[in-house]
Amino acid sequence: MLRRWLRQAAAVQQDDPQLPAAAPLIELRHLAKRYPTPAGAVTALNNINLTVDRGEFVAVIGKSGSGKSTLINTITGIDRPTTGEVLVCGTPIHTLDENQLALWRGRNLGVIFQFFQLLPTLTLLENVMLPMELAQRFKPRERQTRALDLLNQVDMIEQADRLPSAVSGGQQQRVAIARALANDPAVLVADEPTGSLDARTGDAVFDLFERLVAEGKTVLMVTHDRDLASRVSRVVLIANGELADRQIAQALPMLTHYEMVQLSARLEPISYAPGAVIVRQGDPADHFYIILKGEVEVLLEQDGGETLIDRRISGEFFGEAGLLQGGRRTATVRAGAASDTVLMVLDQRSFKTLLAGSEVTREEIARAMRLRLLNLEGFRTPGDAHA
Repeated sequence: MLRRWLRQAAAVQQDDPQLPAAAPLIELRHLAKRYPTPAGAVTALNNINLTVDRGEFVAVIGKSGSGKSTLINTITGIDRPTTGEVLVCGTPIHTLDENQLALWRGRNLGVIFQFFQLLPTLTLLENVMLPMELAQRFKPRERQTRALDLLNQVDMIEQADRLPSAVSGGQQQRVAIARALANDPAVLVADEPTGSLDARTGDAVFDLFERLVAEGKTVLMVTHDRDLASRVSRVVLIANGELADRQIAQALPMLTHYEMVQLSARLEPISYAPGAVIVRQGDPADHFYIILKGEVEVLLEQDGGETLIDRRISGEFFGEAGLLQGGRRTATVRAGAASDTVLMVLDQRSFKTLLAGSEVTREEIARAMRLRLLNLEGFRTPGDAHA
């Protein structure tokens, strides 16, 4: 099998396409991915538009089943899009056949898995050399020297002649990173690279990614660790197969890039069925909400009934009044009746941290709250008890 791979690689005559310096390194255009099931097609990704530039450190986060691993798999070519385009390093990889894709991937991407995927019968040195042999990169006499240098960069050169089973999980992940760098790829793609590591070892691996980015590499990482995600240069938040970035930016346009990263890393998506109550007037306030999909109805409860006082749609927020004014909900909010509503939810502590870190954000949210409270007062009957 190895010989067949080598023959295929040797048969490739064209040089890898050169990407213009100003072009995105990764570009997804109207990407959708649907899987057939006996009950009908299931949508994993819907109309994804995303660009990643050179030197970015991007964390892809979202709940289990949100589509984040599918997104990564379309970028690496493991999954094919149902519709849309995937361009990586200037190549439309959705147009390549399996042999072309395998050869392209070996030359342009470094892929790092949660469970390392080192070949157990090869030494650590041989594991790092293997991608160079498969892709026919570098001269044969240069491969061992390069592999040793990469192992030295990840502090594993003293273990070079050991088998994977003879080193720890954290050490195996370091070797997996060295292997991913073997062919000097433009992009490193990591799917939960710290998920099977303890916190200290995970931090060490993350520090290594930060160093690689500082040296000019581009890293795209799926992670469930919100603390690590808050340290990257950009967060891509996925909920129900869709990106939340646009709605967050629309709801809070005053945020700086740093504040957007910090906020996105802390938001949690929650879905509500049509008509479901999200918050109840008078209850303790403990969360802030951004509407990702659908709409909500704001209702004032008084005199034994409900009065509809406002509707808010995708790209708007609510919940700030209760958090800033006495800690109680000033109105009831329920999901719209037409379809499911998806909200991005921020806990009270993170909301207060966001406001404490930015006077502009604090003033803008307070201004919106005052306008809404004035509107609310216009609907109250004399003697109503709620503030």
